[in-house]
Amino acid sequence: MVLKEKIAARSVRLALAVLAGAATLSGNAVAQEQIQKVEITGSAIRRIAVEGALPVQRLSQEQIAKSGATSVAELIQALPSMQGFTIDAIAAGTNSGGRVSASIHDLGEDYTLVLLNGRRVAPQGSGSTINLNAIPMSAVERVEILTDGASALYGSDAIAGVINFILKKNLQGGTIEATYSQPGESSAGTQYNVNATYGFGDLAKDRFNVMASFRHDERKQVKALDRDFADTAYIPFSNNGNNYIYDRTSPAAIPANVSATFNKAGSQPIGFNPYQKKNGNCAPMNQLALSNTALVQNCGFDFVQTIEIVPENKRDSFFGKATFKASDNLSVFAEAAYSRLDLTARIAPNTASVSIAKNSPLYNTYVKPYMTAAQDADVKAVTASYRTYDWGTRDSRTITDSKHFVLGAEGELGAWNFGTGLTWSKNAIDERYVGGYVKNAEFRDMLAKNLFDPFLGIGAQSDATRQLIANSVYQGSIRDASTTLKGIDARASRELIALPGGPAAIALGGDYRDYHYEQSPHATSADIFGFSASPAYDLQRANYGVFTELSAPVHKTVELTAAARYDTFNAVKNALAKREMGKKESSSTYKVSARWQPTPSFLARGSYGTGFKAPSMLDIGQPLVTAGFTASSWDCPANLKAENADYCQVGKRQYNVISGGNENLKPEKSKQFSVGFRYEPSSTFSVQADLWDVKMRDAVSSVSELQIFGDPVKFRDLFTTFVDPGNNQTYWAKKTLSVNIGQTHNQGVDWETTYRHRFAFGNLTSVLNGTYLIKSDYTKAGTQDDWTSSMNYFGLNDKVAFRHIVRLGTTLDTGKFSNTLTANYRNGYTDAEAESRNLATNKLEKFRLEVPSHLTFDWQGKWQVSKQVGLRAGVKNIADRNPPFSLRASSGHQVGFDPRYADPLGRTFYMTGNYQF
Repeated sequence: MVLKEKIAARSVRLALAVLAGAATLSGNAVAQEQIQKVEITGSAIRRIAVEGALPVQRLSQEQIAKSGATSVAELIQALPSMQGFTIDAIAAGTNSGGRVSASIHDLGEDYTLVLLNGRRVAPQGSGSTINLNAIPMSAVERVEILTDGASALYGSDAIAGVINFILKKNLQGGTIEATYSQPGESSAGTQYNVNATYGFGDLAKDRFNVMASFRHDERKQVKALDRDFADTAYIPFSNNGNNYIYDRTSPAAIPANVSATFNKAGSQPIGFNPYQKKNGNCAPMNQLALSNTALVQNCGFDFVQTIEIVPENKRDSFFGKATFKASDNLSVFAEAAYSRLDLTARIAPNTASVSIAKNSPLYNTYVKPYMTAAQDADVKAVTASYRTYDWGTRDSRTITDSKHFVLGAEGELGAWNFGTGLTWSKNAIDERYVGGYVKNAEFRDMLAKNLFDPFLGIGAQSDATRQLIANSVYQGSIRDASTTLKGIDARASRELIALPGGPAAIALGGDYRDYHYEQSPHATSADIFGFSASPAYDLQRANYGVFTELSAPVHKTVELTAAARYDTFNAVKNALAKREMGKKESSSTYKVSARWQPTPSFLARGSYGTGFKAPSMLDIGQPLVTAGFTASSWDCPANLKAENADYCQVGKRQYNVISGGNENLKPEKSKQFSVGFRYEPSSTFSVQADLWDVKMRDAVSSVSELQIFGDPVKFRDLFTTFVDPGNNQTYWAKKTLSVNIGQTHNQGVDWETTYRHRFAFGNLTSVLNGTYLIKSDYTKAGTQDDWTSSMNYFGLNDKVAFRHIVRLGTTLDTGKFSNTLTANYRNGYTDAEAESRNLATNKLEKFRLEVPSHLTFDWQGKWQVSKQVGLRAGVKNIADRNPPFSLRASSGHQVGFDPRYADPLGRTFYMTGNYQF
């Protein structure tokens, strides 16, 4: 069967559409005129849909429904071709606010362009990363995913590819749908959504159409204590026949630990826990820290028992579109999209570093009794490392508003098909503290008047102090930030001369975009104890580009396509500094591709192109600002200790992180190619594969924490000092600076096989697809040719690149009933290096675990009760597989598993009801 006749029946994940060239298969001009020409992701030329020269995955409405996905992020991030994205669970411990993203082929979210109806939406932050929460899922008609670079058409941030969410249009009638989902283990993690969509008016008959879609989602949080694989930071485990304890407990404890330094040169600081000294054991929710030494005997607080591993959220989204056919050749439209995500992340109670004055009541009661007379006489400073448990967990509520408006026109002008639009889009966040953070003045007053004792256990404060605590919890916004996009675009295409394979076609286009990033702080260290205020920003940059594309069917079996683009990025305007930062950058990119179809059943294709990406505004314009803490705890580096031991933390501790930009950053540039085939010998079987390869140079990143602390002499310039706003003491801190870190090389194969069989009682369709990574290489920071890899290995970039991600979906359709069974596979890998105590030898050992592979099965059944009513029910993770055990210490506060690579919800049941009218 001819390939173009089967586009509607393409497989679940990789249904392909044309990207390069006018249709050449039929050779019948009259027949081609009767088939509507469309513009498909990856090409600006309108054409008849056939297999093209570039690989595009297409997800239809039915395929989206069969996936069981409850959000756009869940849908996209489950695709085998996606790796390296951001999940909302890392909001537990970061200021991501629940941002979720897409990343094609592990190249990164900054290199994956997300479009809404073919146009850009405002990113979250100063770069190009799109929060997928901004996409109104109930209005999505289909998704097209170009898994090849497209910088020559779309601009600089499409190096990895493009994801285009195409929304419903010219809709008549309505749909009401509701879904309820609950894990089998408990009600923790329960989700539900309701949505309604309605449209009226027919463009062909009435010359107008108006449609609107609304959806509401809610999800309950999941606490670490709700899952036994995630409920402690003090983990016993076995490896290679030995029993170990992994200790991620925190030295900021309740009751507090004490750190003391001394005046005499060469004197070593000491640490101890007064409660443990008095009672012989640590208080509840604490363990004797396994990192202790002869001089440091801390109790470690098990903070994991207080955190949530999946955050609570609510989301409302709306999409509306009105189209008017002004003439037979011209349509004008206005569309609006709005989403509001309200996410609350709860993590461990805050840490407080409290200075204890010598000879104060606290000193005389809790410190002096456990010092020698010589230490007491020579003491320089004493600090209590305290966990403000009685104030409650740190609750951060982030409200993200995404607004998107487009006013446009499309149609025909003579021989030209054209489209143009004005876009205004804004992504804004308001981060609020709603629990657990301590008011500065009230807390300091309590300490000064001895109204609060940091060395008492949980709930041991007096009734009067408890009331003071309740009155000293900070409530309010700490910052708001927004990115506004204003743009205009235009493109047109037409046929040119006749060639042996059909008419050649050309497309021309251009776009102009202005990005404005702002951030305003609303709280300082004067408001919140130990708080470092967010910096203020007012950054703006414009960029513009022009492109052309030419397709040439030089033979009835061969079609060639070439595209070229020229982009210019202006310097960053820093309104607060009243100057421009960085410099104006321009670059040209190109792409050439070809498709060869010698028979109706076989297609070969290939492409080669270049890419160019300018640094984000913050990569260029961010001053040195506080950015949290290191993911792991570290001993003070010896060279820093020799410089100034007073700046060292006592014992193994997390160090503050200071981040900043770099005005001298160069643009990143890439070269990529793809080559592949599709073979469909019969209507029952098809196979396809595409090899892709992307090389980047001058990649913008930063030196990792592991590298810096692993070689603090080499990276001495990446250490600075930080004054703790809680106790006003100076400590060493790590700098994270944007640098052109070197080169990257990613390579792999996207593949798929499809099998169909018709039985007397129904139709069976089985699709096996996956991505096989061949390379995930990058040069180490500070080098140009010292290569390393994250392939099946937790690398210096704090992540894993999986060689095999595979999905098998089998559907049996029997009239009104349909059943789909899906298997999801991800291979094992070598975990991050971690230090654990061998219980047999009582010694600390550093090693890397081998994390096993992860395989889950999902089932969904569908019953089409009538033309109007449909029901779906399903089970995700049928076997209730727990996430694989991991000792990684980055990307969120979860311990014992990596939330980026496995879902902690477990076996989950869901049901969906749909009514059309």
